[in-house]
Amino acid sequence: MKLSEFKFDLPTGLVGLYPAENRDESRLMVLHRDSGEIEHKIFKDIVNYFDDGDVMVSNNTMVFPARLYGNKEKTGAKIEVFLLRELNEEMHLWDVLVDPARKIRVGNKLYFGDGDLVAEVIDNTTSRGRTIRFLFDGTDEEFYKTIEALGETPLPKYIKRDTEPEDKERFQTIYAKHKGAVAAPTAGLHFTRQLLKRLEIKGVDMAFITLHIGLGTFRPVDVEDLTKHKMDSENFRVADDTVHKVNQTLDNKKRVCAVGTTTMRALESSVSANGRLKPRDGWTDKFIFPPYDFKICNAMVTNFHMPESTLLMMACAFGGYELVMEAYQAAMKEKYRFLTYGDAMLIL
Repeated sequence: MKLSEFKFDLPTGLVGLYPAENRDESRLMVLHRDSGEIEHKIFKDIVNYFDDGDVMVSNNTMVFPARLYGNKEKTGAKIEVFLLRELNEEMHLWDVLVDPARKIRVGNKLYFGDGDLVAEVIDNTTSRGRTIRFLFDGTDEEFYKTIEALGETPLPKYIKRDTEPEDKERFQTIYAKHKGAVAAPTAGLHFTRQLLKRLEIKGVDMAFITLHIGLGTFRPVDVEDLTKHKMDSENFRVADDTVHKVNQTLDNKKRVCAVGTTTMRALESSVSANGRLKPRDGWTDKFIFPPYDFKICNAMVTNFHMPESTLLMMACAFGGYELVMEAYQAAMKEKYRFLTYGDAMLIL
């Protein structure tokens, strides 16, 4: 398929600037692949679509406050540093994005807080990318506490407002456990403890993978021929207990639901030769777009995504191109909220 086939005009007024007051009261569009039916529900109604023996697999990555504001030495110019990934824990080496990039050169020192944290630029990686080394003498625990104190919740740039204290909690799933993501696994943001309890009472099991989401999630596709697009690699882990739960569910011919595109990527990157899930701990650059034969899941929860995004392409691969694009037109007509703090879609 071609990039232009995923183009549509998203009104800026439909971008969710704030989450729903209650996580599980976002709207939920339900797509039935077999009949083409589209239903309009509330997220907590999701309980009604699952039964005893089904399993929901979610991403338990934890977002860390990856956006730092500081000053350049000598000039005092204000700079933004976005932490992408830690390259070396012992040396506090990080891959980062800087803004304004033209002012940040190798050898520059950057100061954060009242000099609580100092970093030195040691390499250029891309036009905006740099490798920096934090000059920090304390323990690793003290270092991460300092980042926690100085960093800001990394809301995507398309949420055009200042970060607020509530974002620290709402830009995180309630089951977030393993720190390492710079963006939230948004489909999971709709779950509450009460909703998880209701699913548990119904006999629906929960399983988890960990995939640390990088900024590649938001990187635009700039080639018309999708086979030429290269995804950024992301670190992920599928553990033995999740493998056991998912394979047992498949053997029992029950429903396996991926909560979010990142969960789906991790699961589809861990398929054995006999079409079952296997444990994995590594990196994936898997790009899923139509047509694609999904091996593990027969249901998926996802938010409403940007035009021409790899996330929309995966939703179309799973739900069927025509049905999902029709659903997006219906979502805009019905004023569903899009993107990170938006509403959700369940594809069955």
